[in-house]
Amino acid sequence: MRKTFFLFLLLCLPTSVFSQSDGDNSLKTKKENPPIVLYKIISAQRDTTYLDTSLNLQKEYRFNYLRKDNFELQEFSNVGQPYNKLAYDFNNLNLKPLFVAQSHHFGYREVEDIEYFNLPTPLTELYFKTAFKQGQQLDAFFSVNTSDQFNFSVAYKGVRSLGAYQHSLTSTGDFRFSTNYHTKNKRYQILAHVMSLDLLNQENGGLTNESVALFQSNNSEFRDRGRLDVKFEDAENELKGFRVFAKQEYELITKKDSTDLTTFIIGNEIGFEDKSYVYKQDTPFSGFGDSYKTTGLFKKSKLEDFSVKGYAQLKNKYIGKLSAFLGYTDYNFGYNSVIIFDSGSITNRLKSNLVQAGAAFSKKHKGFEIYGEAAINVSGDYDGNYLKAATSYLINNNQLVGAEITTHSVVPNFNFLLNQSDYLNYNWQNEFDNVKKQQLKLKYESNKVAKVSFDYTGIEGYTYFAIKNNDSTPTPHQFNNRVDYLKIKLQKEFKFKKFGLENTLLYQSVLSGAEVLKLPQFITRNTLYFEDQWFKKALFMQTGLTFKYYSEYMMNAYDPVLAEFYVQDQTELGGYPQFDLFFNARVQQVRIFFKYENLTALFSNSNNYFSAPGYPYRDSVLRFGIVWNFLM
Repeated sequence: MRKTFFLFLLLCLPTSVFSQSDGDNSLKTKKENPPIVLYKIISAQRDTTYLDTSLNLQKEYRFNYLRKDNFELQEFSNVGQPYNKLAYDFNNLNLKPLFVAQSHHFGYREVEDIEYFNLPTPLTELYFKTAFKQGQQLDAFFSVNTSDQFNFSVAYKGVRSLGAYQHSLTSTGDFRFSTNYHTKNKRYQILAHVMSLDLLNQENGGLTNESVALFQSNNSEFRDRGRLDVKFEDAENELKGFRVFAKQEYELITKKDSTDLTTFIIGNEIGFEDKSYVYKQDTPFSGFGDSYKTTGLFKKSKLEDFSVKGYAQLKNKYIGKLSAFLGYTDYNFGYNSVIIFDSGSITNRLKSNLVQAGAAFSKKHKGFEIYGEAAINVSGDYDGNYLKAATSYLINNNQLVGAEITTHSVVPNFNFLLNQSDYLNYNWQNEFDNVKKQQLKLKYESNKVAKVSFDYTGIEGYTYFAIKNNDSTPTPHQFNNRVDYLKIKLQKEFKFKKFGLENTLLYQSVLSGAEVLKLPQFITRNTLYFEDQWFKKALFMQTGLTFKYYSEYMMNAYDPVLAEFYVQDQTELGGYPQFDLFFNARVQQVRIFFKYENLTALFSNSNNYFSAPGYPYRDSVLRFGIVWNFLM
C-alpha cells in the first residue's frame, strides 16, 4: 500500500501545480476547460473515442476490479481472485497457444487493451474502492500532451485485500506507460507502451466439507468467516507479465486535399512479452496426491514471446480499405528441468518460431459496412488459421442489423500440452489436435425496441480439464465429439419520468457436448433505479436495486495448482437471487459510488451463494468508491 500511497501523491501533485494561482482572483478571469470531446482516447487499432465523465447505469456496472461489465462472470469472495465464467463468447482469434493460469488473466491487459491519449490539457484520473478486511483498491493515471504531436501517460493499479476467509489475501500491481507521436503533417505516427503486472493470490483450497455445511446452515458462531476451516493455509500462486510494444506507420501516398482518393500506408509492429506463473506451498496437501518433495514445493512456468509484423494498407474512396501483413513469432515456453520417470520422460521446453500471413478488407457505403480478415501460420510447429467476415446495415439512426461468420483453428493452450509440478499427478505432455471453431453471430440493435444478439458456436476437438474416475486431481482432456453452443442475449431499458428499469436476459443451451461444457441455462440482471438532480442541479444522483440470478447447474470447480477451472458433476450450484442496493452521485468530474452488495444474505436463513464448489461468494457488505477526473 505504500507504493499506492506514493503514487496517489505523485498523481495529485500535477493537480496542485497546474491549479496554482497568484491569489488575486479579482485580476483574473476563470479559464474555461476545452470541450470534453477534445480529450481523445485512442486504441491500438487507432479507433478514437473521448473522455466520458457522465454518470449512468453502465458506469455502475463497470465500477469493479476489472473496470468492465461482469454480467457473464461470477466473482469470488475477494477482489483480485478468479472469475467463474457463466457464459462464453469464443471471440479470441489467436494463432498460437495461450499461456497457463487463464483464470487469472481476466485483469491482464493485452496489446489491444492499452489506451493512448491526445489531450488539450493534462488529465488525471483516480479510481478508489474499498476491498475486504484491511484492503483497498486504487487505479490512477496521469497523461499530458507536451505538444500537439507528443503525448505520454503513466498509470498504476494497486490492490491489496486480506479477504474474509483464512489465507485468501490478494495483491495486484499493474503498471502501464503509453506514448504516441505524429509529425506535423501526420504522415508518420507511432504508438508504444510498456506494461508490467504482478498478481498474487494466497490459496486455501476452499472450505472443508464440514465448513461448507456450517456456512450453509448460517450458524451464528461462524459469522466471522475466519473461523471456518480451509483445506490448507500455506500455498500461493503468482502471475507476472511484462511487455514492450511499438507500432509505427508512414503514409507513402497521402491525401493533399479532398479531391485525392487514395492513401497508401506501410507500417510495422514489434513486441516482446515475458510471462511467468509460480505455484508454491510449504508442505504437500494430501488431496493433490503424492509429491516429489516433503517441504518447499515450488514450480515456475515461463513464456518468452517475441513478435514482429510488417504490413501495408491501401485506402481508396471507392475500393475501401485493404491491408496485408507478414509476421514472425519466436516463443519459448517451459520449465527449468526435464522430468524422468521409469516409463519415460517429460520435456522441459516447447520452443520454436512461426511465420504468419494475413489480410483484411473493410468498406462503408451509405448505411452498409462490410469487413473481412484472414490469417494463417505459413510455417512453424503449430498449424493455425482463422477467417472472419462481417456485415452490418444502419437502417436509420435508431436501428442496426448485423451478421458475422468465423472459422478458427488453433492449438490448445500450453498447459494442455505440457505441465510440470512437484505433485506427481500434475505432470503431463500431450499432443492434441487443433481446436476447430465455427461461429455465426446475428444482431439487431434499436434504441426504441431492444438489443438482441444470437450466437451459435460449433467446436471440434474442444479441450477442458476434468477429474478421471478414481483420480483426485484434474487432467487435460480433448472431447472426441462435437460441441454445439447457442447463446441468445436481450437488452432492453424502460424509462418513465425519473424512473428506469434496465433488463439484460441471456438464454443459452449446449445442444451437444453438455457433459464437457456446463453452463446455466438462464441468466438475468434487472435494475430498477431513480435519478434526479439536486442542489440547483449541482449534483446528479442515481439510486436503485439490482437483481441478478442464474439457474442451477454443475458449476466448474477451481484448482489452485493450475489456476484453472475444471468440469465436475458432483455439486449443483446457482439458483440464488442476489440483490445489490446502490446510491451514486456526480458533482462536476467526481463520481461517488455506494453499494450494499448481496443484500439477500441479510434476510436468508441459509447460505447458498457460491462462486465455485467449496468457495462461497461474499457476504452482505457495504462498499464505497470514487472516480475523479482532474482536467487541468
